[in-house]
Amino acid sequence: MREEILKILEKNSRLSAADIAAMIGVAEDEVAEAIAEMEKEKIICGYSAVINWEKANDEKVMAQIGVKISPVRGEGFDRIAERISRFEEVDSVYLMSGASHDLVLTIEGESMKDISHFVYEKIAPMETVLSTSTFFVLKKYKEHNMLFNELRDTDERIQIMP
Repeated sequence: MREEILKILEKNSRLSAADIAAMIGVAEDEVAEAIAEMEKEKIICGYSAVINWEKANDEKVMAQIGVKISPVRGEGFDRIAERISRFEEVDSVYLMSGASHDLVLTIEGESMKDISHFVYEKIAPMETVLSTSTFFVLKKYKEHNMLFNELRDTDERIQIMP
């Protein structure tokens, strides 16, 4: 039941316990209790809205920053990842495998200049950071299972006859 609830909430966190109960065929109080337990256990860490800032006329610049670091003996990547995670500009931090970078950060700023300042003033100078690579997001098509722009169902290519 918990996995079903999580999948439903992941797609739409605004649904009530009554709505979810009806969807999975259990009592509303069971769903409410399960959600409360998962919040307490930090399985559910919060609720947020997915916002298309472009349509809200408040466009933000988003970037992914690849960070190559030298791990600290006995702590690995955890100490530096935790330190980076505390910056307000950082939305997410991932430890990567098979990539040219150890960490990948997702950050938002008001401009490309804001993001570049963040990287060279706060990330690059850290003692264990060896290098960074910045990748600016040009357009979002889908995020958190939400389509931002309706994709065309029709094939608009011009057919060329042989």
